[in-house]
Amino acid sequence: MQAPALATITLVAASPDVRFPSIDGLRAFEAAARLGSFERAADELAVTASAVGKRIAALEELLGTPLFTRGPKALALTATGKEYLAQVGAALGLLAAVPLHRRTAQRLEKLRVSAPPTFARQILVPALERYTAAHPEVELEIVLSIPYLDAGATEADVEVRHGDPAAHGGVPLLDEQVVPMAAPSLLQRLGPLRKPAELRNAPLLRTPLEPWAPWFAAAGLAWPEPAQGTRLVDLGLALEAAVSGQGIALARPSLARHWLASGALRPLFGLGAAPAWRYYLLPHAAQEPAAGFAAWLRAECDEATRAAASLLSPAT
Repeated sequence: MQAPALATITLVAASPDVRFPSIDGLRAFEAAARLGSFERAADELAVTASAVGKRIAALEELLGTPLFTRGPKALALTATGKEYLAQVGAALGLLAAVPLHRRTAQRLEKLRVSAPPTFARQILVPALERYTAAHPEVELEIVLSIPYLDAGATEADVEVRHGDPAAHGGVPLLDEQVVPMAAPSLLQRLGPLRKPAELRNAPLLRTPLEPWAPWFAAAGLAWPEPAQGTRLVDLGLALEAAVSGQGIALARPSLARHWLASGALRPLFGLGAAPAWRYYLLPHAAQEPAAGFAAWLRAECDEATRAAASLLSPAT
C-alpha cells in the first residue's frame, strides 16, 4: 500500500509585467461595490470619501479600465468591475484568513513553558484557567520535558526542571517533604504498618527521581535503595503504580493531592523527609510575560503545598 502523497506548495515568481494593486485600493473597491457608495465605504474603512475615490481611481488607472459607471444615479459596476469584484473578493478572503493579519493575533504575547510531565499534569495544568482568565493577552504553549534523561537546553521562555536548583541558579518550587503512601488495597494485604521498620518486607516502588535514602535516614533506617521491582523513571508512573496497589511510593503530597483527597492513597507513619531533588524554575527573562508567569507559578506552588499538607493524616 502506497503512502499518501504529501501536499506541496509551489511558489512561482511573478512575471516582470505583472502589476500588483495596493491592498488599500482593493479594499476601497470591494467596500464601495458592496455598499453602493463611496461615503458608506469611507465609513466602514474609517477614511474620507475623497480617499476612497482616489484609491479606486488609482486602481482603475493601474488596470487601464473603469470599474464603476459614474453619473447622477447610484454607483454601479461596469461589466469588467463585476468580473473583477469576484476575483478581488476571493483574494481578500484568503488574506483575511491569515491569522497574523488579525489585530487580536498581533496583540497576543506568546509564552512557551516547559515542565516535567508529572508537575505539568498535577500542578500546572489544573491551575492554568486562573492564569489565562487573568491574562487573555498571553498565548501559552505548554511543552513537556523529560527529567533524568533530557537536561539539554530548550527554547522555552519559562522552564521548570527537576534536580538540584543550586547547580543551575534555579528558584525552588514545592517546598514540602516526601512521605510514603500506599493504596488501601495494598495495606489490607500487608496488614497494619505501625512503624517504619515494618517496611522491610513491603514492596517499595523505585524511581531515580525520588530515592528512598533521605526518608530512610529520617526514619533511622540504615537501608540501601530498594533493589527489586520495576524501575519507574517518572514520578507520575510511580504514583499510578501505588494507586493500583503495586507498592508503596515515596512522593510529594502536592503531586498526589487528588488521590489523597479521594482516599485512593494514604500517607504512612506521619514522618516526612526533605527530598533528594527539587522542582525549580530556571532563570528567565525579567520582562513580561515571563516574569509575571513565573511569579504566578510560584504562588500556585505555594498554594498546592498548603492544600496538600492538610491531607497528611497517616493511615492507621
